[in-house]
Amino acid sequence: MGNEEQKEMRAAYTDTITALAANNKNIVVLEADLMNCTNTGNFKKTYPNQFVNVGIAEANMVGVAAGLSAVGKIPFASSFGCFSSRRVHDQFFISANYAQLNVKLIGMDPGVTAAMNGGTHMPFEDIALMQVIPRLTVLEPSDYYSCAALVKEAAESYGCVYIRFPRKSAPVLYTEKDTFKFGKAKLLKEGKDVVFVCLGSLLVNEALKARETLAAEGIDAGILDLLSVKPLDKETILGLAGKVKALITAENAQLDGGVGSTIAALLAENGFTCKFGRIGIQNEFGEVGTQDYLAKRFGLTAEKLAEKARTLLA
Repeated sequence: MGNEEQKEMRAAYTDTITALAANNKNIVVLEADLMNCTNTGNFKKTYPNQFVNVGIAEANMVGVAAGLSAVGKIPFASSFGCFSSRRVHDQFFISANYAQLNVKLIGMDPGVTAAMNGGTHMPFEDIALMQVIPRLTVLEPSDYYSCAALVKEAAESYGCVYIRFPRKSAPVLYTEKDTFKFGKAKLLKEGKDVVFVCLGSLLVNEALKARETLAAEGIDAGILDLLSVKPLDKETILGLAGKVKALITAENAQLDGGVGSTIAALLAENGFTCKFGRIGIQNEFGEVGTQDYLAKRFGLTAEKLAEKARTLLA
């Protein structure tokens, strides 16, 4: 697993829904005037009658998606993560989730992957906002193939789903033969000393680098690619917590209300006493910069992961 090949995450999304729409005319795509950014323009070219551009009106987009779901359609609504979470939260909560409909909401460029779009467009808090919605499925695929598989499962499963991922290219971690399922994490690397429980492409790949650094120091680090925030793969997480000396969560999101907080509560409630640490955004707003700069600025790097492991194991 893992190589130098990179593939666009947004292409995984549009490739998948375009392929599925060939045999399912109920699949419709809604867009908030960001077709060139999200790549949904390619879907529109192939299926213009299954595409709606609502303009720069994301809350309305979610309302329209809910209406389409109510008449049997399978709507995928996409925008930047800041708009797909903060701006539409009440509409998505009430019109889609409370109504028990079937809306699939895509939030692209979460956290520091928003990069030069800056702090206003940098959703650090979408995990916290979304995982408190009852019965909502919350996902973050880590490469092209996991994204394609989870989008396909979203299309084929009834219920609301929120999927966050960066638009641009990410290292390929899996193959088209690998299988993925809501609520199931993937153990990328085994380790007897510490396990990094990572969410998303950025942190998974930083953890792979940290693992190599730690190996040179005699520390054996494992990596769990979480993939699904809700439902959470509690069985796998608790199983690993019972085998290693330390467990560290890593997410491109706020620590308050994030997946690290959820896992901390899970460990405490089940009586686990392994050492525990969290990597993520520490109660800050975003800012303008390249992704590499922002990852260093907010401590989402291999160096910080390795440092946290050393501290816990000391």
